[in-house]
Amino acid sequence: MKATALRPGYACRMDGKLFVITKFEHRTPGNLRAFIQVKLRDVMNGNYIEKRLASDDEIDVTTVDRVNMEYLYQDGDFFVFMDTESFEQIQISADICGESMPYLAPNSQTIILMHEGKPLMLELPAAVELTVTDTQPGVKNATATNQLKEATMDTGLKTRVPAFINQGEKVKISTADGSYLSRA
Repeated sequence: MKATALRPGYACRMDGKLFVITKFEHRTPGNLRAFIQVKLRDVMNGNYIEKRLASDDEIDVTTVDRVNMEYLYQDGDFFVFMDTESFEQIQISADICGESMPYLAPNSQTIILMHEGKPLMLELPAAVELTVTDTQPGVKNATATNQLKEATMDTGLKTRVPAFINQGEKVKISTADGSYLSRA
């Protein structure tokens, strides 16, 4: 597959190792040639590397299964997920899904990328709904969204929300950068 067709979540083989693409950016700097900047996670040891590819480079892409799963609970350093079709439960280590967990509340749905029965990474939706568990009391008639305050969500995620948001409210949070989008 051409480097320009790559996307986050694709699995590929490079240098005899299996990698999962976590970030993809097509760059065209000034009067230089365009290139692809990818961030890859090594499936075996969990290390991240960044690689620069030419637009016409050929990449050996491997097929991965996208399994719809429900997050159940945390068990020590592992997170327990259940396949929504077969009801089979699996434990996934924190190093595979650690960055994604602040966006997943218990009993929420997500897609897990699997290769030969082994979980590779979580694929989050663009936005999630979370409940505010701790923040300063909301200010009445504060409808301006440019005044932000600290808030902690039910998953432990800390973000900034507008002044009119109160404790117990559901809000939409972007999974790309953890920012407030709107009320849910």
